[in-house]
Amino acid sequence: MMTTTAVRQTATPELAALKSRQQVAWSSGNYAVVGTTLQIVGEQLCEALDLRAGSKVLDVAAGNGMVSLAAARRWCDVTSTDYVPALLESGRARATANGLSIKFMEADAESLPFDDASFDAVVSTFGVMFAPNQAQAASEMMRVCKRSGRIGLANWTPDGFIGQVFKTLGKYLPPPPAGAKSPALWGTRAGLDEMFGSQAGSIKAEPRFFNFRYKSAEHFLEIFKTYYGPVLKAFAALDAAVQQDLHNDLYALIVRMNKSGDATMVVPSEYLEVVIVRK
Repeated sequence: MMTTTAVRQTATPELAALKSRQQVAWSSGNYAVVGTTLQIVGEQLCEALDLRAGSKVLDVAAGNGMVSLAAARRWCDVTSTDYVPALLESGRARATANGLSIKFMEADAESLPFDDASFDAVVSTFGVMFAPNQAQAASEMMRVCKRSGRIGLANWTPDGFIGQVFKTLGKYLPPPPAGAKSPALWGTRAGLDEMFGSQAGSIKAEPRFFNFRYKSAEHFLEIFKTYYGPVLKAFAALDAAVQQDLHNDLYALIVRMNKSGDATMVVPSEYLEVVIVRK
């Protein structure tokens, strides 16, 4: 039976409803099309964590297994979790194709089905940051991590490209429910200190950049409108005229941040690479 030393925080009805909407959004499209392009972030995070062969690693809100695969390549004992079954299937297919042994389990980041202190390292890349109950998700990651173990995160920052994409979406969508906090707090040192500080021996947060490389700005928008759940759902909620306004705003953002110097798209997106040592 699972043992818990942390006190679970019951989600408000508003946060529970938000989670349900988020799960529908992430289940729509096919995040794996985008997730596979981010693989280098998972590799770099595993190096930052200095993962050792044989370590027990839990990937939370794993998507299609970016960090899971990276840790398994380092001969770790990996458990990959997400609350979207289709993404777990995509991760399983990737692991099979690469000849990697990974355990895949459906699980909610806010209620992890594992005993206290079960893992040497707990990781998440651009995943757990979207949990509606941020304090509970952070508490759960700490709970299942061994003492002196490590939490490894990659979180988009508020002012980086993806942070700006979400700010742009927010101009066109209803405000979040009462009690909901911005996912971008995970990409700030102040937010990390608030969520993890009381149980952390140390927190190291370094800004990094991932380059979104696409054929053009229009190509990026086509991919994200088709496969990236939050963008897909945002466009679906708007009428045709407002959809065009949103498209134009996102296009202008890409053009403003594009560093390619040619017709292609190379947009650096800032994220925080985080290594937390549990007390």
